[in-house]
Amino acid sequence: MENDFIYPNSQKVDQVDNYHGIEVKDPYRWLENPDSEETKAWVEAQNQVTFGYLSKISAREKIQQRVTQLWNYEKFGIPFKEGDRYFYFKNDGLQNQSTLYTLFDLDSEPRVLLDPNNLSSDGTVALSGLAVSNDGNLMAYGLSASGSDWQEWQVLDVATGENREDKLKWIKFSGASWTKDDRGFFYSRYDEPNEETKLEDVNYYQKLYYHKLGTSQAEDILIYDRPDEKEWGFSGNVSEDGKYLIISVWRGTDPKNLVFYKDLENPEAEVIELISEFEANYDFVDNDGTIFWFRTDLDAPRGRLIAIDINNPVKENWQEIIPQSNDTLESVGLLNNQFVVDYLKDARSSIKIFALNGEFVREVELPGIGSAGGFDGKREDTETFYIFTSFTTPSTIYRYDLVSGESTIFRQPTVDFNPESYETRQVFYHSKDGTRVPMFITYKKGLILDGNNPTLLYGYGGFNISLTPNFSVSRIVWMEMGGVYAVPNLRGGGEYGEEWHQSGMKLNKQNVFDDFIAAAEWLIENRYTSTRKLAISGGSNGGLLVGACLTQRPDLFAAALPAVGVMDMLRFHKFTIGWAWCSEYGNAEENEDEFQAIYAYSPLHNLKPGTAYPATMITTADHDDRVVPAHSFKFAAALQASHAGEEPVLIRIETKAGHGAGKPTTKMIEETADLFAFLVRVLEMEV
Repeated sequence: MENDFIYPNSQKVDQVDNYHGIEVKDPYRWLENPDSEETKAWVEAQNQVTFGYLSKISAREKIQQRVTQLWNYEKFGIPFKEGDRYFYFKNDGLQNQSTLYTLFDLDSEPRVLLDPNNLSSDGTVALSGLAVSNDGNLMAYGLSASGSDWQEWQVLDVATGENREDKLKWIKFSGASWTKDDRGFFYSRYDEPNEETKLEDVNYYQKLYYHKLGTSQAEDILIYDRPDEKEWGFSGNVSEDGKYLIISVWRGTDPKNLVFYKDLENPEAEVIELISEFEANYDFVDNDGTIFWFRTDLDAPRGRLIAIDINNPVKENWQEIIPQSNDTLESVGLLNNQFVVDYLKDARSSIKIFALNGEFVREVELPGIGSAGGFDGKREDTETFYIFTSFTTPSTIYRYDLVSGESTIFRQPTVDFNPESYETRQVFYHSKDGTRVPMFITYKKGLILDGNNPTLLYGYGGFNISLTPNFSVSRIVWMEMGGVYAVPNLRGGGEYGEEWHQSGMKLNKQNVFDDFIAAAEWLIENRYTSTRKLAISGGSNGGLLVGACLTQRPDLFAAALPAVGVMDMLRFHKFTIGWAWCSEYGNAEENEDEFQAIYAYSPLHNLKPGTAYPATMITTADHDDRVVPAHSFKFAAALQASHAGEEPVLIRIETKAGHGAGKPTTKMIEETADLFAFLVRVLEMEV
């Protein structure tokens, strides 16, 4: 295949900004407007080049057929119970969206409650949130169109399957929580935005409301807002006993939060500030009367469980129930009058049960090394459900008896591959500054360490998010083609608690890139792969990771796949919810030291003309209102202009799609096939 590319013309404008005395050019500023005729023409021209290139790769169709074949298996969600009804999601295989079912008895025939596939012809309307009333008879649910973060909420009568008249709009970053009497629910919303610019405008001044069933949104009662704090957001949840509204106050993506509460038994009660300093993370677990239990990282970066009596809430009277351990305490639930505690041990799940006084009861025996989630329910429940998955184990649902401690398989999918043909290793390597970093490596058994294995190195490294083992059809296809899949647990994530997170944020962000580069070097040194066979990928903050590493070490990788990445680190805070990431990245405008750190790695600003960069396929979507597509647009234009090598530099722009949530199955399969076909071509793989 010829690589003589004629890239679309990306005109340059004379835009210069001054940051703390340093002038920074921004020649592609015009691409920030996704709706201009110039941008639309540019998008169409770029897609023509990209899809023209992909159409000539003979392996593409074969890959898509195999991905489709493997994808076509039943996928089950974790059942949950409200009132006398169970609810769970299931996808028959190739449905664009999973369907919600309900039933009274787990052994009986389920009934379809809500099928989002019927809401649009192309699967681009997704169910984005739901809350079932305590008696199980009503369900509030949110819908998102084309991947947008904006949601519209409605209320469904569970018995009839019919919608009630209630309709709520301009909701974003919010769930819903019913009052004990099931007459209404709490939710958070923003003021109505400008219709023309709602996908780019910044989101400030969230407000917490109560919606009474059968009334219009205009009649909703404002519970709490802070006109003096534009960045504050509010998550309102009713305690299981129905007596309190617990309000978690968040500010951006910083895990530190405040906790307020309101006595729901007293109509005149004011909102009380229980925790009024942004000094740590507090997750409300449950309460016993006026005793509130919280999972917190205050004075415990790996997490602990504490009790606060709201009648005497001074810190000296707080009680520690479960102290910090060597493992990272992710979450706590209260079931069978015991605490069910989810730990991460070197980035893999460990579930332990404790008595209410903090005494250890037992560890849940998991099926292997992997990730477990679920364990939800009510305080008196003696059964619960959890999901278990690993790199080679499709998500299997287990029923867990909280009295006997026994797990039984509830739903196990059948996927057309042999898991015994693959193996996963966890290795530890040292980063540039000597920090020990874990990495999972999965591959087909019998792998020969001769440096010739095509390897996909995937990373994230930010926002306190942990990368744990999980199953993906696309990765199985990759390994069937002889590929190695590697996932390092970079700093910036939550694998080892808040210290690990903070060592990869703001002025420490370079540590994340160093960790990723060191992972690549380790794989090469240990003969898993070589530079000419190594590809890197990541999405969102992981797209930033890939962008930064390909600009810092273009010699180390053969291919790069940055998806929906944050590429313009000087202007990310000017769009939609981007301001919220300043707690993670810093703010180049307001702080000179943060500008210096950001400017040193910002992918858009560190491209050097005349450099041979790795083969690159940037992916984004025209409706992404989380990381607006301008990041990828501007980076693609600048990379094409700077690139001096023969390898392709392409951008694939999905239409009617957003940041990734709710993306239809058809679009995910097509994108996977395109990415792998690209890698087959540039890594010279035999398929």
